[in-house]
Amino acid sequence: MDFFNLGGVLYDLLIAVFNFYNSQVSLVFELLGQSPETFKGGGPWKVIEGVEPVFVAVGSSLVVLFFVTGFCSESVDIKEEMRFETILRILMRLGIAEYMVANNVTVMKAFFQSAGNLVGLLSEGGRVKLKIEKEQAEVIKGLGFGESLVMLVLGSLLSVVIIVCGFFLVYTVYMRFIKLMVIVPLGAVAFSTIGGNHMVANTAVTYSRYFLSVCFEAVVMALAIITSNAFINAGLPSFTADYAGWTKTLFYLCEMTFTIALTVGSVKGAQSLSGKALGL
Repeated sequence: MDFFNLGGVLYDLLIAVFNFYNSQVSLVFELLGQSPETFKGGGPWKVIEGVEPVFVAVGSSLVVLFFVTGFCSESVDIKEEMRFETILRILMRLGIAEYMVANNVTVMKAFFQSAGNLVGLLSEGGRVKLKIEKEQAEVIKGLGFGESLVMLVLGSLLSVVIIVCGFFLVYTVYMRFIKLMVIVPLGAVAFSTIGGNHMVANTAVTYSRYFLSVCFEAVVMALAIITSNAFINAGLPSFTADYAGWTKTLFYLCEMTFTIALTVGSVKGAQSLSGKALGL
């Protein structure tokens, strides 16, 4: 009656779904290790480079405006004497602001490279891939007709969830690249506020914190995927040792899908996690 045993079909389905998810994870790691300069062959980055001079011109003009505003606010403050060190501090802010406006892309490229190198190191450390253990494979293949039929229906539904999660991982990574490329030109405007007083310069601080959280979001994504895959490959909980084979399969499928869903949630919230962890 092996013809009526659908355990082999369920096993092949799980293998196909796992291979698809592993391929998506490999694609995600490849993308996370890339800099926006090389993403999609560098085409989107050329667009950013084309509009960057416009924002630099605006930022350079704003540096003068914020410098005058900051100078006036400090020079009329009766509590602040215009000593040499005060004038030097104001001029230093002006120089830093002008440098950051003109070279903000160069500075950002260094952070892109750092984040990509960290992801590369994590990937080289032996990334765990999803797989079905030999013991669990034997349980799945040995299911009876009724049990294997129920599990096949359930496995099909859970497979759809896993496939959607795999696509969502790639979508989240693409969204990160879009966010990075959109905020890069705005850096020239944000850094121009450094030339003003400390209240105005808070705009540059806020921008820098957001940029760093998005940039190092890639590292948190990589850590989330690696950790979640290790959870799945750790096997079934110890309390399932005395359960029947089909029950173990049920636990296995549910735990697998639940952990993958957690992975997607962690990846989506990677920016928030990186911001909170680094105090950004």
